Amino acid sequence: MDRPPTNPDLAPAALLERARALQPLLVAAAPRIEAGRQLPPDVLDALHDAGLFRLLIPRALGGAEADLLTLARVIAVIAQGDASCAWCLGQAAGCAMAAAHLPPQAAWEAFGRDRRAVLAWGAGVSGEAVRDGQGWRISGRWLFASGGLHATMLGGQCPLAGRPAEVRTFIFPRAAATLTGEWQVIGLRGTGSHAYVVTDLHVPDAYCFDRTQPVPQAGALYRVPLGQVYPIAFGAVGLGIARAMLDALMALATDKTPRGAGRLRDNAALQGVLGHLEARWRAAQSYLHGTARDIWADLEAGYDLSAAHSLDIRMSATHAIQESLAIVDAAYHEAGATAIFDSGPFERRLRDMHAVAQQIQGRRANFELAGQHMLGITDAPLFT
Repeated sequence: MDRPPTNPDLAPAALLERARALQPLLVAAAPRIEAGRQLPPDVLDALHDAGLFRLLIPRALGGAEADLLTLARVIAVIAQGDASCAWCLGQAAGCAMAAAHLPPQAAWEAFGRDRRAVLAWGAGVSGEAVRDGQGWRISGRWLFASGGLHATMLGGQCPLAGRPAEVRTFIFPRAAATLTGEWQVIGLRGTGSHAYVVTDLHVPDAYCFDRTQPVPQAGALYRVPLGQVYPIAFGAVGLGIARAMLDALMALATDKTPRGAGRLRDNAALQGVLGHLEARWRAAQSYLHGTARDIWADLEAGYDLSAAHSLDIRMSATHAIQESLAIVDAAYHEAGATAIFDSGPFERRLRDMHAVAQQIQGRRANFELAGQHMLGITDAPLFT
């Protein structure tokens, strides 16, 4: 099946250029984003105007249908400005891939008609779905709906009544759910990742799908299960935070003169640490970007996503997050007492990075699972 051409305004170079142009706004807005625990209207307007909420929406619906490398690069650039903003974009990108699973008319009504459409959903499987005519009645409670406060739609995974092993994803208007307001956390405060509840809500058949089933007549992007897009996006969030911390440390070293000493930039110990951190950051970025690039080339050549591809996604994303965490911690330490002030560029990013690393994509246990696959010890899913 021929794919619609990419809108020039949503081409990779244009998306990346607009993401870079947003950095000053995001840096300036970061204190408001954190204090408000959500993305404010001016930031949302800028993101929508730049087309960044449409990164992984199909071209047929007016989206970018971007490649995996473009996703990683755009998210990292946004994270340099504000991590919560980047996290929300990454979450929305993965959720938006649901559009390829829906019937064409439902996909158009959900994602094509409204150019400010955003879908958010939480983690895990909850509640129950009971058959009701040409649809389902669902009840459930889900956690971590990042971006739920600005989303137009929410979704949730429910087991089917009487068939608990069968799970479907249901999409419904955000107004149909109750957000619980529990997002009191150490980092990524601006994501507004609240829990939400629905009770006895009717969802038509057209707005539910099985994530385990392949997308019919899909282009390269939609042959990647949506659950394997999140690691790439969230690995990129970590890289963006680490890049911003390294840049802040270099700026500080240029300007700071500790009491009774020469300029910080002339300190040999700092020079060695900085060079090592830069090398680690570039290596982590190369691994994540190379994985995204190589997988995309195979998909465009007609190959399906393989177990080896999934292993690369899991390892490169976890590696990116873990290396970014180490870089951020080291940069914070090298900045000295300057780093502890709320008004500076270090403290919030330290907390944000630690919140990123606590999420499932950053867990060190992922390496253990990868090693078990490499040794043939397990065939347990790398992604659930």
